[in-house]
Amino acid sequence: MIKVNQEECVGCETCVPVCPVEAISMKDDKAFIDPEICTECETCISECPVEAIKKED
Repeated sequence: MIKVNQEECVGCETCVPVCPVEAISMKDDKAFIDPEICTECETCISECPVEAIKKED
């Protein structure tokens, strides 16, 4: 599962347009990944400038 660390996310929205399945949205000025839509392609991980998006087991 890919998750956004809410404490590290700066709300830059860089990850939102790169998601091929539109699983990322903004909630309370932080990125949120919908686990029911996410295909775990990991595209967002490399796009995050503050490394707030990580793959978790």
